[in-house]
Amino acid sequence: MTNGTMIETAHAKINLSLHVTGQRADGYHLLDSLVMFTSLGDEVHVAPAETLSLSIEGPFARDLDVGEDNLVLRAARSFGLPNGAAITLHKNLPVASGIGGGSADAAATLRALSRLWAVPLPDAETILALGADVPVCMTSELTRMRGIGDALETLGPAPMLDILLVNPNVGVSTAKIFNGLESKSNQPMADDMPDPFDTDNWIGWLAQQRNDLQPPALTTEETINNVLAELTAQHGCMLTRMSGSGATCFALFEGADASETAAMALRRSHPEWWVARTDEAPT
Repeated sequence: MTNGTMIETAHAKINLSLHVTGQRADGYHLLDSLVMFTSLGDEVHVAPAETLSLSIEGPFARDLDVGEDNLVLRAARSFGLPNGAAITLHKNLPVASGIGGGSADAAATLRALSRLWAVPLPDAETILALGADVPVCMTSELTRMRGIGDALETLGPAPMLDILLVNPNVGVSTAKIFNGLESKSNQPMADDMPDPFDTDNWIGWLAQQRNDLQPPALTTEETINNVLAELTAQHGCMLTRMSGSGATCFALFEGADASETAAMALRRSHPEWWVARTDEAPT
C-alpha cells in the first residue's frame, strides 16, 4: 500500500498443458490443465475515490478499451457495492495472448479492492461468472484446473524455471480456436505427475502432455508455428508449447544463460515479436 493505494500484480499465466476433455450441453468446454504463474505481469493500482473509474497505462494500453465491458470494471462491480475507487491498470502483457492477461487483471482487481474496501471477496460462483480463468488467477501456486475452470487443485509453489515467453504480436480468437478442435472429448492429463522439483523427470512428463488448442491455433495463425520452431531451435531449450489459446508460446530452458542468449537472438531476428524472460515464480 502506498498513500492509500493498493497494488496487486496480475501474474502472467502459463498453461503448461491444456487438455480439452469434453463439452457441456450449455457450450462450456471441460478442461484439464496444469497452470503456473510467473513473475511477469500487469499491475493493478486502486485508490480511494468517490466514484468508480478505470485508466490504462503501459506498453499495451492502446489495445484495450476502458468501456463498461472491460473485465477490470466488471470485476469491481461484481462486489455489488456502491463504493468508488480509482483503478489504474498498468498493461505490460500483450492482449488476447493466452497468458491470462484479462483474467489475471480481474483477479488482481478483486484482491486489491477487497483490501481497499475491507470487504470479503465475492463468492466462487460470482468470480467464475467473470471468466473461466479468473478463479485460477486468484492464486499464484502451481494448480491443476479442471471442469470449466471451477475445479482447482493447488499443488504448492512452482519450481524455479528459466522460461522464455514469445508472442508474435498477433491476436487470435479463443472462440475460433475452440471451434476448430477436431475432437472435444480427449484424454485428460496423466495422473502420475512426478515432483515438479525433480526437474528433468517433471519436464519429461510434461512433454508427454498436450495443448489440444495448439493444432487449431496453428491452422488459424501460421506465425505461431514459426515461433515454436524458432524457440525449439535455441540452444538449451528443453520444451516448447503454446499457452492457452495462443498466440503466446513458452520455452523451458536448462539455465539462465541459455534463456538469455535465446531472448537476445530472437529480439534481433524478430524485433516485431514480444519476447520476455522470467526465471522465478511469483512471491
